[in-house]
Amino acid sequence: MDSGFLQDAIRSARYVRFGPFCIDQQRQQVSRHGTRLRLQGKVFQVLMVLVHKQGEVVSREELKQALWPADTHVNYDANVNTTVNKLRQALGESTEKPLYIETIPRKGYSFIGNAEFSDVPFPVTAMEKMPAAESDDSDQQSAPVSPPQPKKWITILIVLLILAGMLIGAGVATFWISHFAPQIRHSARHNVSPLAPGKIC
Repeated sequence: MDSGFLQDAIRSARYVRFGPFCIDQQRQQVSRHGTRLRLQGKVFQVLMVLVHKQGEVVSREELKQALWPADTHVNYDANVNTTVNKLRQALGESTEKPLYIETIPRKGYSFIGNAEFSDVPFPVTAMEKMPAAESDDSDQQSAPVSPPQPKKWITILIVLLILAGMLIGAGVATFWISHFAPQIRHSARHNVSPLAPGKIC
């Protein structure tokens, strides 16, 4: 593969789709469920090289030739690794469980997804428009409806505990007022002694 492979791929079908991802090759934009991803430069180019050779093993040497001119002085191995890792992060996958980019030991990489190509934009499906709402509906249909009895009893128990606390507090206050308040008033009277007649302060 020479450096013109990428340009030939871009001049082919403008739109590419795989899984929840759609690619506009002319604008070099990648979106997931209609939300645009920050995937540009070398990362985008690696994705295009792999997608257009889906199912095949793309060697690291091929990626070097596609991404960097022959007279570029860079650490090719480190840059290829970094670029592929960024691509995997953007696609939300890992090397342990690859969904689209598989590492072929001592050879290179392979796109294992199922990419579709079209000259016109792919229709936006209902799942792409409302992924959250649809998943919520499916969860509600599949999950059994549990009766809200425990929550109801917990609420009643909390209310009863609050009322019991209020009653105990009122009883303690009443007991204190009826037994200790008269003694306090009585001792206060005895502690205040009137001045003796004719005594000058």
